[in-house]
Amino acid sequence: MTAIKAILFDKDGTLVDFDRTWRSITENLALEAAGGNHSQAGALLELAGFDPVTDRFRADSPIASGTSADIVGLWYPHLGAEPRREVVSRFDAVCVEQGAAGAVALEGVVPALASLHTSGYRLGIATNDSTLGAEKTVEAFGVAQMFDAIYGYDAVARPKPAPDAAEAFCDLTGLRPAQIAVVGDNRHDLDLARNVGAGLAIAVLSGNGTSESLTPHADAVLQSVADLPAYLVGNSIG
Repeated sequence: MTAIKAILFDKDGTLVDFDRTWRSITENLALEAAGGNHSQAGALLELAGFDPVTDRFRADSPIASGTSADIVGLWYPHLGAEPRREVVSRFDAVCVEQGAAGAVALEGVVPALASLHTSGYRLGIATNDSTLGAEKTVEAFGVAQMFDAIYGYDAVARPKPAPDAAEAFCDLTGLRPAQIAVVGDNRHDLDLARNVGAGLAIAVLSGNGTSESLTPHADAVLQSVADLPAYLVGNSIG
């Protein structure tokens, strides 16, 4: 195996506690889209991937892995191009202001990132959130200085699962795709890894994905990023 020298992380569900960070924000945005009608808001949430039976967002659903534009397209299907762009901008602004301010790091993530950074791994983020939202989140966690680059959906021509963010990360670091590991909690993160030819596609069960949905597509399935430093011990960066 080629030595892994860099790690490209998903954000929500991988570094960030998805439910504790996004549940109320998503519900409020759905209520706004429904014009204050709670029943209609519930239907919009289900359309975007919320399962009222399990009381959680489904793996690989638009809410779990899509962009603001994906959600707006579902919730405002009759808007023209310009009004739709305005709503997407509003969603992004809410996510930056409220999402970053209220972001909750998953247990063990910050120490794990510190360990990986100290060990010499180059770190990056590829998220389908906005770039600014991701930047504000890692600033709130006090780990911004550990990352070489952060790519939101708006920083690349094609968001995940397209390989654009990983290709940009390789260009920045001077590494080959086989030298990077991609870590995420949904299928589109693993598809990104495959599409770019990453050395490792690592799934974590700390977000919306399940063992059943992720295992067939991953080189390894971990409980969380907290387990990553120990897992990578065998992959020298020297």
